Amino acid sequence: MSDDEEWFEGFVREVEPRLRIGLVAVFGQDRGRDATAAALAWGWEHLDRIRTMVNPAGYLYRVGRSSQRQRKRPAFRPVPDDTLPDVEPGLPKALERLSEKQRIAVVLVHAYGIGRREVAELVGVSVSTLDSHLARGLEKLRKSLGVMANV
Repeated sequence: MSDDEEWFEGFVREVEPRLRIGLVAVFGQDRGRDATAAALAWGWEHLDRIRTMVNPAGYLYRVGRSSQRQRKRPAFRPVPDDTLPDVEPGLPKALERLSEKQRIAVVLVHAYGIGRREVAELVGVSVSTLDSHLARGLEKLRKSLGVMANV
């Protein structure tokens, strides 16, 4: 195995889970995985550029998003219908009604437990901006699901 292959394998082990989760939060299960594959393929083809970037995961996140632009956008599906875990039945529809930025913030931070700083870096925003999307998204979810927040 070459040095390039070794480096890229380690890079993929570190970055792929966050990248996939982020893109699935944007596009849904199938298109999110396609976007992840496209981003990582681009990364391999442009390995010399990736190695020198300050935030290669954030760049590949944008590459993955761009790879899905030309396709007709189907309805957001967080996971295939036949594999939904035991969750509030209205949650998928409520998530679908959030803005893309709010959905990404809520899903990555609360569903996957990824740290706010890490999510902000992945999507290319400040932590305070992410916090705003998170707060607005949670408020919309509460209203949509009829949940009162404990204050």
